[in-house]
Amino acid sequence: MSAEQECLIKDHAACGGRTLARTSNARMACLLLLSSFAVGCQGGAATGPPKAPPSVTVATPIKKQIVEWDAYTGRLDAIEFVEVRARVGGYLKSIHFDEGQIVSAGDLLFVVDPRPFEAELNAAEAGLLEAKSKLEQSKAQLEEANAQKSLSDAKLALADANVKRTRSLRADNAVGQADLDLYEAEFLQARANVEASKAHIVLAKAAIATSSASVESARAGIESAQLNVDYTQIRAGVTGRISRQYVTQGNLISGGTAGSTLLTTITSIDPIHCTFDANEQDVLKYIRLAMAGTRASSREAKNPVFLGLVDESGFPHEGHMDFVDNRFDPNTATMRARCIFPNDDQLLVPGMFARIRIPGSAPYQAVLIPDSAIGTDQSEQYVYVVVDDVIQRRAIKPGPIVDGLRVVREGLAGDESIVIEGLLQSRPEMKVQTTAGSIEVVKDGLPDSYEPLPPEKWLSPTPDPPFESRDTDTTDNRTGVTQ
Repeated sequence: MSAEQECLIKDHAACGGRTLARTSNARMACLLLLSSFAVGCQGGAATGPPKAPPSVTVATPIKKQIVEWDAYTGRLDAIEFVEVRARVGGYLKSIHFDEGQIVSAGDLLFVVDPRPFEAELNAAEAGLLEAKSKLEQSKAQLEEANAQKSLSDAKLALADANVKRTRSLRADNAVGQADLDLYEAEFLQARANVEASKAHIVLAKAAIATSSASVESARAGIESAQLNVDYTQIRAGVTGRISRQYVTQGNLISGGTAGSTLLTTITSIDPIHCTFDANEQDVLKYIRLAMAGTRASSREAKNPVFLGLVDESGFPHEGHMDFVDNRFDPNTATMRARCIFPNDDQLLVPGMFARIRIPGSAPYQAVLIPDSAIGTDQSEQYVYVVVDDVIQRRAIKPGPIVDGLRVVREGLAGDESIVIEGLLQSRPEMKVQTTAGSIEVVKDGLPDSYEPLPPEKWLSPTPDPPFESRDTDTTDNRTGVTQ
């Protein structure tokens, strides 16, 4: 008899039947539970099969030449934006364009009633004729003054001879004193006439100068009046797409000042600018790369730039850097940069947002792995490398995403077998079964190398030639007010 059974008999004898039943049931349940646990443990230890190593998928990283293309968001801007305003005020007589159409530099857009300005031109031409007439009159007066001086000179010479001869005769008492006085008076009169002739010549020359100035003033008045007549025809200052007409025909408009009536606007289309802002960290990176000679500065070289619109998957538009500002914006701590793109198909519209990619490094050989193969803990990022079917943990320094894969700057040589599937069940120093996998490169449409563009491929916003070179009488002022 066991010790437990003896205890049960003693308890039954001491406490009675009901108490004995309760106690025995509880103790029997505990005994059965302990017996089952002991049997199960002995049977499992003796008959269970050994557990197999976990299976993971491994692959060798991709090694290839890449360029790190930095991503920015830019906004498209027209190279030339012209506010069309009149240079003269008056009634708007006619409109000669369709809203939203493409116009060429020099195309007629508006006509202001020219009749008041034509009247001013006629008055200026009449004034020129009057000034020329006065000039001819002054020239005639000069000729008359010269002739009068010649006559006065002759009379002065005769009077001088008479005086000298009379003085000689007077010395011999051949003539009287009265005759000498008469000839001396004639001499003085002749000399005064010479001086008066000289004064008339000076007055005639002054009249000629005044008349010549009047002629030039009249000519300037004609040019001004002619300009006002020409300004009544308001022409396009640049080639581009025109906006709507802000003023309808028949309205009175003001012109010739900064507050002149705005008639419409024109934006150039091809080529087109795209501006974006780079933060201080990126700018410092570019400066240090230029100092090291690995990447040319965009201030000096036309580095290529790629652009994609919101509905485009890649970056089909290629241009180049055009401008980098000389200071940081103190409000945003960013520096403004600008690139330029061809726009032959007119797909790029000013005001659009665009995705920009500019070279952030020189071409170099890089190690690429899937982003899903990288583990992260509180201290570092790592990958699992399988060596002789044993997992080893390798700390890495990741870079950007290129061709759908993560660049590994430090930690991998590129010939290791890394775990690309089964990362969660892997542990360092664990023995595993490996299955060969592959890493696929997903091209993003950006090249793996680049060179700054040569001068013959540069895009420059060449302004249209001035109107006079197109055999017209108007000029393009390029100041936002066009005619």
